[in-house]
Amino acid sequence: MGDDSLFSGVIAPVLTPYDANLDPDPVRFADHAAWLLEDGCTGLAPFGTTGEALSLGLTERRRLLDALLEAGIDPARLMPGTGLCSIPDTVELCRHAVEAGCGGVMVLPPFYFKGASDEGVFEHFREVIDRIADARLRVYLYHIPPQAVIGFPVDLVGRLIDAFPGVVVGLKDSSGDWSYSEALLAAYPGFRVLSGSETFLLDNLRHGGGGCITATGNVNARRIRAVHDAWQAGAEDTGELQAEISAMRACIQAKPVIPTLKHLVAHYRDDPGWAAVRPPFRSLPAADGAAVRSQLERAHGYAPAFPRAAAARVA
Repeated sequence: MGDDSLFSGVIAPVLTPYDANLDPDPVRFADHAAWLLEDGCTGLAPFGTTGEALSLGLTERRRLLDALLEAGIDPARLMPGTGLCSIPDTVELCRHAVEAGCGGVMVLPPFYFKGASDEGVFEHFREVIDRIADARLRVYLYHIPPQAVIGFPVDLVGRLIDAFPGVVVGLKDSSGDWSYSEALLAAYPGFRVLSGSETFLLDNLRHGGGGCITATGNVNARRIRAVHDAWQAGAEDTGELQAEISAMRACIQAKPVIPTLKHLVAHYRDDPGWAAVRPPFRSLPAADGAAVRSQLERAHGYAPAFPRAAAARVA
C-alpha cells in the first residue's frame, strides 16, 4: 500500500471510562489504551462512536488525549476523532491533535445538517483544512451514514483527495455496506480504506485495504489481529479465523454494543466502575451481560487476559 505512515492493521476506537460522577477518568482511559496496544492493536482511535465522543466536551477530549501522551503512548499511533458540526470546534480539536504529533485525525461530516449537499460538505472540509494550515495534518474521513445520515459519496471522496493531496489520506467505512469500500478501493489505489467492523477485515485486505477500526477491538484485539497477520503471512486457515471473529462480533452486537463492551471490560477487569455510560445510554442489565459472556466463553473459548484497571482518579 506504499505509505507506511498511514494507519493499518487493527485499530480500536477506545472506550471512555467514567468515575462515580460520570466525569471521564483519564487514569482508567490511559491504562486501557496501553493494554490495547499490548493486546494486538496497531493503533488507537479515541473519541469515536464507541468512545461516546459526542457526549464529551472539548475540554474533556483535550484532557483525555493529553492523558494518553503523559502515559507514554506514541502519538503516531493515535487517530483521535475530531469531527463536529462547528467548524471552529473541529479546527480546535484537529489542531490540538496535530500539535501533539498524532498520526491522523478521524473527521465526521457536518452530520446535523441533513440537507447539506456534496458541495457544502466539500466546503466544510476546505474551511477546516485551510484554517489549520499545517502540513502535518492527516485526515481520515469517517463514513457512518447509519448514524450521521450524511456520508461521503465515492465521487466526493475523490474530489477531496485531489483537492488536499497528502492531507485527506484515508476513510473509516462504518456504512455496513462492503460494496462501498470495494468501490473506493477500486477507484483510489493508495487511499487508505479501513473497515468499521472486523466482519469485513479479510475482504478489505484482499482488495488492498489497510485493515479495520473496530469497536470490538476493545475486547478481542488479539484474535482480530491474528486474522490480519495470517493474511499477511499467506496462511491457509485465514477464512476460518475470519469466521470465528465474525461470529464473536455477532454475539456482542446482539445487545447494545457500547454498554456490552463496557460490561465485558468491567467483568474481566473485576472493576465495576467500567460499566458506567453517560446518558442517554444505560448500563447493560446483569442478566444480559451474563448471557453474552456465557456464549462467548462456551462457543468461542473467550478468556481475555485483562489486567486489573488502574485505580480511578480521585476527584
